[in-house]
Amino acid sequence: MTTTRDLIALRRTDAHRLGMAVQICTVRYIGRFLGDDPLAVPWEYLARQLSIDDASCVKRYPERRRTPYEHAEEIQERFRYRDFTDRRWGREFRGFLYGRAWTHAEGPVALFNHAVTWVRKNRVLLPGVSVLARQVSEARTAAERRLYEAVARAAPGRSRARAGAG
Repeated sequence: MTTTRDLIALRRTDAHRLGMAVQICTVRYIGRFLGDDPLAVPWEYLARQLSIDDASCVKRYPERRRTPYEHAEEIQERFRYRDFTDRRWGREFRGFLYGRAWTHAEGPVALFNHAVTWVRKNRVLLPGVSVLARQVSEARTAAERRLYEAVARAAPGRSRARAGAG
């Protein structure tokens, strides 16, 4: 089985080795690739770990615009990251989110943070903030509606029971 370092070592230039390392770290820690600006993170530390003397060489990494995207595809396949739009994982995510919204009395920020944690833990690529915020909002709305309906169903039963007892 190839290690992360082996995958990085397959690149021909220091710029590509460092760029690949930046992409791997970004998807692992942020939960997504940085798309058009894969270098929007500090890369000097990675350069030292890879024994690359001139960390500024990474600026050449996106010279061929397609390279970061090709590397992202390879990383996604190699480390089994899934797209957020994947039906199976989307269904599992929504199930988690609705269940969490129903069983925990937490605000939207806390639910959003749990959603991010779930996505990262399950190696699902993090979607844009607005997409995730909409999913959180929908889950909270569904949980509130369910709670309201449960209370409404229970309330008339209680009224009749009290009327009959008095």
